[in-house]
Amino acid sequence: MLRVTLRGAGLPTVVLGSGETLLFGRAPYQALPDRDAEAQVNVTELALPRCAPHVSRLLGELVLGDEIVRLRWHGAGETQVSSLFDAPGGARRVTVAEGMSLLLDEGENHLVVMRGRQVDATTFEDLAIIVDVTPAAPDTGQRTRPEADDQMDGNTTAPAPHLPPLSREWYVALALAEPWLTGTDDYPRPPSNREIYERVLAWHGYAWNLERSQRVDDSIRVVSRIAFGPRDDPFSGGGRAQNVRFAIGRRAAEVRLVTAEDLDRVARAATRRKVPPAQA
Repeated sequence: MLRVTLRGAGLPTVVLGSGETLLFGRAPYQALPDRDAEAQVNVTELALPRCAPHVSRLLGELVLGDEIVRLRWHGAGETQVSSLFDAPGGARRVTVAEGMSLLLDEGENHLVVMRGRQVDATTFEDLAIIVDVTPAAPDTGQRTRPEADDQMDGNTTAPAPHLPPLSREWYVALALAEPWLTGTDDYPRPPSNREIYERVLAWHGYAWNLERSQRVDDSIRVVSRIAFGPRDDPFSGGGRAQNVRFAIGRRAAEVRLVTAEDLDRVARAATRRKVPPAQA
């Protein structure tokens, strides 16, 4: 038998045992169809406080068996799951997307919903959730269900902060994130301003004014502010673009400002432009 404790900064603590299910998100009780009373006996719904409006109403589902704990991810965005377990290398970190399932390790499992918590109308920060899996102790009493926050917004999920597709900053983000989108993130250094300009020119056929190094830096600052948010923006400390762009490229890929599908699309478009006309 297992016991699972879900906790985090600003979150109510929930304790569950084998045979129970936890649904959590911005408004999980509004994201699911009505269920009969018998089906609800072992289901707990947890509305996460201060969720950003672009966070899915139902993010995840924790299903507790006698010997395993399974996380089913329902959120439209991805989450990072990291844990420590007794194995060579010790730690694992995986990214879980919508529709995927993952068996959680015994001990602490950390879930990070990037830009998932709203600080104010325009500022977001990462939402960290800890799921602690331990062998169950004898049950000492009835568990209480967390009360739903009356102020939680159950309206339709809003779009996450993003870059206008095919804009100058969008192409710069694509060039920065390309190593992570193609699985070559062991590249020894981030792309230079000149390399970013050449990539954008090759993809789009027009590179705005990116031949000027300052314009590349300006675009990277825009990407950074959207990817990290004003509070965690590495440029808020006055850093230079060259020093932080590696982290910005990774973050742009993690929060899906640009995707592998976007990279494939612009590569196909560039190929079509280079196809010579058919011979008569």
